[in-house]
Amino acid sequence: MAEHPPLLDTTQILSSDISLLSAPIVSADGTQQVILVQVNPGEAFTIRREDGQFQCITGPAQVPMMSPNGSVPPIYVPPGYAPQVIEDNGVRRVVVVPQAPEFHPGGHTVIHRSPHPPLPGFIPVPTMMPPPPRHMYSPVTGAGDMATQYMPQYQSSQVYGDVDAHSTHGRSNFRDERSSKTYERLQKKLKDRQGTQKDKMSSPPSSPQKCPSPVNEHNGLIKGQNASGVNTGSAKNKSGKGKGVAQIDTEIEEKDEETKAFEVHLSTILKPVASDIQARTVVLTWSPPSSLLNGETDERTTVPELYGYEILISSTGKDGKYKSVYAGEETSVTLNDLKPATDYHAKVQAGYNSIKGTPSEAETFTTLSCEPDIPNPPRIANRTKNSLTLQWKAPSDNGSKIQSFILEWDEGKGNGEFCQCYMGLQKQFKITKLSPAMGCKFRLSAKNDYGTSGFSEEVLYYTSGCAPSMPASPVLTKAGVTWLSLQWSKPSGTPSDEGISYILEMEEETSGYGFKPKYDGEDLAYTVKNLRRSTKYKFKVIAYNSEGKSNPSEVVEFTTCPDKPGVPVKPSVKGKIHSHSFKITWDPPKDNGGAAITKYVVEMAEGSNGNKWDMIYSGATREHLCDRLNPGSFYRFRVYCISDGGQSAVSESLLVQTPAVPPGPCLPPRLQGRPKAKEIQLRWGPPLVDGGSPISCYGVEMSPVERDEPREVYQGSEVECTVSSLLPGKTYSFRLRAANKMGFGPFSEKCDITTAPGPPDQCKPPQVTCRSATCAQVNWEVPLSNGTDVTEYRLEWGGVEGSMQICYCGPGLSYELKGLSPATTYYCRVQALSTVGAGPFSEVVACVTPPSVPAIVTCLQEISDDDIENPSYSPSTCLAISWGKPCDHGSEILAYSIDFGDKQPLTVGKVTSYIIDNLQPDTTYRIRIQALNGLGAGPFSHMIKLKTKPLPPDPPRLECVAFSHQNLKLKWGEGTPKTLSTDSVQYHLQMEDKNGRFVSLYRGPCHTYKVQRLNESTSYKFCIQACNEAGEGPLSQEYIFTTPKSVPAALKAPKIEKVNDHTCEITWECLQPMKGDPVIYSLQVMVGKDSEFKQIYKGPDSAFRYSSLQLNCEYRFRVCAIRQCQDPVGHQDLVGPYSTTVLFISQRTEPPASTSRDTVESTRTRRALSDEQCAAVILVLFAFFSILIAFIIQYFVIK
Repeated sequence: MAEHPPLLDTTQILSSDISLLSAPIVSADGTQQVILVQVNPGEAFTIRREDGQFQCITGPAQVPMMSPNGSVPPIYVPPGYAPQVIEDNGVRRVVVVPQAPEFHPGGHTVIHRSPHPPLPGFIPVPTMMPPPPRHMYSPVTGAGDMATQYMPQYQSSQVYGDVDAHSTHGRSNFRDERSSKTYERLQKKLKDRQGTQKDKMSSPPSSPQKCPSPVNEHNGLIKGQNASGVNTGSAKNKSGKGKGVAQIDTEIEEKDEETKAFEVHLSTILKPVASDIQARTVVLTWSPPSSLLNGETDERTTVPELYGYEILISSTGKDGKYKSVYAGEETSVTLNDLKPATDYHAKVQAGYNSIKGTPSEAETFTTLSCEPDIPNPPRIANRTKNSLTLQWKAPSDNGSKIQSFILEWDEGKGNGEFCQCYMGLQKQFKITKLSPAMGCKFRLSAKNDYGTSGFSEEVLYYTSGCAPSMPASPVLTKAGVTWLSLQWSKPSGTPSDEGISYILEMEEETSGYGFKPKYDGEDLAYTVKNLRRSTKYKFKVIAYNSEGKSNPSEVVEFTTCPDKPGVPVKPSVKGKIHSHSFKITWDPPKDNGGAAITKYVVEMAEGSNGNKWDMIYSGATREHLCDRLNPGSFYRFRVYCISDGGQSAVSESLLVQTPAVPPGPCLPPRLQGRPKAKEIQLRWGPPLVDGGSPISCYGVEMSPVERDEPREVYQGSEVECTVSSLLPGKTYSFRLRAANKMGFGPFSEKCDITTAPGPPDQCKPPQVTCRSATCAQVNWEVPLSNGTDVTEYRLEWGGVEGSMQICYCGPGLSYELKGLSPATTYYCRVQALSTVGAGPFSEVVACVTPPSVPAIVTCLQEISDDDIENPSYSPSTCLAISWGKPCDHGSEILAYSIDFGDKQPLTVGKVTSYIIDNLQPDTTYRIRIQALNGLGAGPFSHMIKLKTKPLPPDPPRLECVAFSHQNLKLKWGEGTPKTLSTDSVQYHLQMEDKNGRFVSLYRGPCHTYKVQRLNESTSYKFCIQACNEAGEGPLSQEYIFTTPKSVPAALKAPKIEKVNDHTCEITWECLQPMKGDPVIYSLQVMVGKDSEFKQIYKGPDSAFRYSSLQLNCEYRFRVCAIRQCQDPVGHQDLVGPYSTTVLFISQRTEPPASTSRDTVESTRTRRALSDEQCAAVILVLFAFFSILIAFIIQYFVIK
C-alpha cells in the first residue's frame, strides 16, 4: 500500500488563471451559489492555489466551489461513484460516495479528472471551508502527502479520536484460531500505520512543488488492481519514498484477508428501533454488534468497548437512496428536521477504526401528521383605484387536507393590527371599496385538522391613484468641488403613505445636450457627483407614480465650488547669501484651482531636519527677504498659496545654510574651587556666539599683576585647566579666547586671581615636664609660617599613642595639663595652624607621671542580712559594709580607714568588706572609707547612711476573751482583730502539749486567736513572744486557762401514746452520765392556746404519764436534759437545749379506734424497725465489700 495518496492532474481540473474568492456567497437563491464538495476520509483532493503551487487536501474535508450563474451544473465523478446532493439551510452539499459499501484497505479515493472538459465556473474557496459535521465522515484511515500546516482550513473532525486510543480494545471474539490470529495481525498493521502517520505529521513539511505525480486510480484502488485487491499491473512511485509494487500487492492481499473476518463481526448488528415518533423527530436506539460468532464465544479475545456507528435514512423506499444523518459512538440518537406524514427507512452501520460492516436491516417508521407549513405571502393579481385582487399557493398540508385559508389585513391603517378579511378554500380574493393610492398590509395562514399554521410574511400593496402634481424646485443643501447635494419635497396634496418616485434632471451650459436624468428613485435628496469645478448647472425634478408623471418643476441653477490651488514651485535663493540675511523667490502654481491666488504664505524651520515651522511672510508678492538669521545655521523654507477654493499643499522645502564667522568673545575664566598655594584650577564655558561653526579650540593667557608679560598657559579643546608652578600669595591675571574653523575670536575680559598662602611647617617635638603626679607642663617652639602668621597651635594628649585627643587649641607656646593619673605613661604631639591650613604634626613624645596616694574608694555599699553568715552578727548592734579596691597609683595599698561618726576612724587590713560592731540600736551612722599606701592616705569615698535595727519588742499581755467547753479565744496587745500582714511586729503564740513542751499555735500580725478542739474542764498553759525586723523578743510568762464543762446534747422529740381519754404516756431517749455527773430530765407542756410552757416533770426517768387530758384539746410537749455537776465548790445544774415540740390532740376513744391506734403504733414500730434494718443492711454490705476487697488484694497483688 502506498504511503502517499496519488494526486490529480490539477492542470485539467482547475485553470491557473482562475482566482480564488475570499468571501463566497452562500445563498442558494442568489445569482451565485456555493457547492460544497465533500472529500471523504481516506480520499484526497488536489487544487492549484493563487501562487501557482499545488495543495493536496486529504479527507475528511469540504471544498466549497462557486457557481457564478446560480445554477447547479452536473458534477462529474469517476466510475463506481455516485454524487448525492444534500441541501442544508440553503447551502447544497455534493457528497461523492461509492455505489457499494465495499471496503478497500489502504486505498485513497480521489475525485478524478473528468473525461469531459473542466467547469470553469467552479472555483475552490479554501478560506471559507468550515470543519465537516460529525455525522458526515468515517474515521480517518491514513494521512496525505501534505503536512497539516498546509491545510489548516480542512482539519478533520475530532470525533473519531486517535487510532491508538482504541488499539488495546480492538480484538473481536473469533471462534477459530486462524480468525483470531488474522485479527491480531490486522490490529498490529493498523497500529503500525497510525504510528507512521504520526511520524509524518511531526516531521517537517515537504515542498508543495515536489508532490509526486498523480497515478490513475479506479474506485479507490491503484491502477493495476482489480476489485478484490489482487494486483494485475505495476505502479511506480515517482517520489522515491513509497513502497515497491510487490510489497504493495502482498500487503493489500494480506489486508483484505485480515479485515473480512472483522467485517463479518461488525455486520452482525441488528436494525435500529424507532420510538417516540413525532411529526418532525424520532428517537433511534440500537445495540452493539453481537460478540457471538457461529453461536460460540472465544474467551481468549475481547470485543472493543467503543464502536463507531453511522445512521442512514431514506424517504424514497427501502431500495431508495440513503443518506448519512449521524456518525458517532452513542447507541441512541434523536433525528430532527424530518418531514411530517412521511415513510422513512433507517439503517445502522457499525465500524471500528477504519473497518466498516454491512448496514443492518431497515427499520420502517412513519412520522405523524401536523398543521400545514407556513404559506408564502400572497401576490397581487390585479389592482384598481378601489380594489386589490390577491392570489396565493397552497403550502404543504403535512398529511392532512387543508380545510381553509385565512387572509388578514390591517384595513389600510398601518398600525400593526390585523383583522380577517377572507376564510375559505379559494386561492384568490378581491378586496373592494378602497381608496385610490391606499396602502394595505396582508398576511396568510392555512388550516387543517391538526391546527393552523403560522402567518406568512407581511406584504404591502397600494391601489391605483392619479398622477402627482408639480413638485417644488430642488434646493441646494451643500456644494462641493465635484458634487452638489440637492433636496426637494413631495408635491402638495399628496398622501403621506403614497409611493411616489422622482426623476432629477441636470443640464450643463457648455455641453449642449440639454437636460439628462441623474436620479430616479423615491428619496427626497440626492448628491450629484463627478461634476466640474466652478461650473454652473441647471436642475429640475419630476414626480411620478403608477398613474403617470407630473410637470417638471421650475429650473434652478447652482454652481460648484472652486478647487484648492496646486502646489507652488519650490522656492529658490535670489542673490548672495549673507551671514544674517538673504532673499528667496518662488513661482505660482501651474493650476490655480479655478480661482485667483489671493495670498502666499512662507514658512521657515530651523535646522536641516527641523519640523517646527513658523510663518515668516504672508502676502501677494512672490519674494521675501529673510533677515535676523544666525551665521552658519541651516534653514528650511516652504511656500503654500490660498485662494477662494482653499489652501494648497505646501511646496518642496528649500534648505539654505548661512556662512560661518569667527566666534564671539567668551566670558572671563572663573576659579574652580579654592586657590592653592602653588596652583589654581580654572574653568570656563563656550562663547555665547559660536559664529555658526563648532568651537574647536580655547586659549588661556596669564600675566602677573605687577608686570604686563602675558604668556599662553593652555591651548586645547577642554573647558578647564590647572595652572601650576605659581608662587603663594601672588595675584595673576587671566583671559580667554575661543576658535572655530574660521579662526580665533577676541579675548575676554581679564580675571585676577590670588594664590593662597601655604600652611606652616612641622613643629619640633614638644618638651614635657612633670610637676607632680597629676600635673605636667608641655612647651614647644614656633615653626616656619610659609608666608602667613601662625594663628594657633593644637596639642594632642592621650594614654595610647594611636588614640590621642586634642587637649589644647590656642596661640600659646605652652600648656599645663592637670588631673593626670599617677604612674601612667602619656603621649603628646603638637601642630601649627594658620589661616591657610594646618601643618603636619610633630613627632610623638612620651612621658611617665610619678606614683601617688591611692585613688578614691568606689562601690561602698551595705551587705544585706541574708548574705551574712557570721553567727555573732546582730542587726541591732552591727553594720556590714563592702567596697571595691581602688587604683593604687603605683604604690601598693596597705590598709583602709573607716570613718563612721564622732569616734576615732577604724583602720582595717587589705580587705574589701568589714562588720562594724558595738553600735547603738536604732541609730543612723554616716560611713566613708579611704585607702592607705606607702605615700599616704587617699581621698575619702562618698558617704553612705546606714541605720541599725531596733531591739526586739517585749511580749504582750495574754488574756482569754471568750471560752466554751471545746475552744478558747485569746487576745493580746492593742490593735484591731484583723491586722495587715505588712505590720512590722509579728506575734508567736505557743501552747504546752502533753509532754510539757511548748508548740507553736500561731505566727502572724493579728492580736487574737481561737484555740479549738479542746477538752472540757481542762487547764491549758500558753505563752507568747513578739518579733520584728530586729529578731524575736523574749517569751512571756505562762498563762493558764481552763475550759468549762459541756451541757447535755439536745434530745429527740418525745413519743406520746394515748392510754385513755384522759391519760397519755410520754417517753423520750435516755442519756448516759457525763463524766460521772448524773443526768436528769425536765418535761414541759403547753395546753391549748397558752403562750408559755409549764414544767410537769423533773427527774431521772425517761417516761411520764400525764392524766389531766381534756377532750378535743391540743397539747404540745418538749423535753431537755440537765447535767448535775458534782463540784467541790458546790452543786451546779447545766441545762441542755430543749427538743422539738410534739403536738398531741385528745379525742374520744371508740372501739375501732383501738384498732386504729394499734395500726398507728404498729406502723411507727415498723418505721422504727425499718431504720434499724437499714442500718443493719448498710453494716452487712460494708462488711461484705471489705472482705471482698481484702480477698482481691490477697489473691491478685500479694500472690
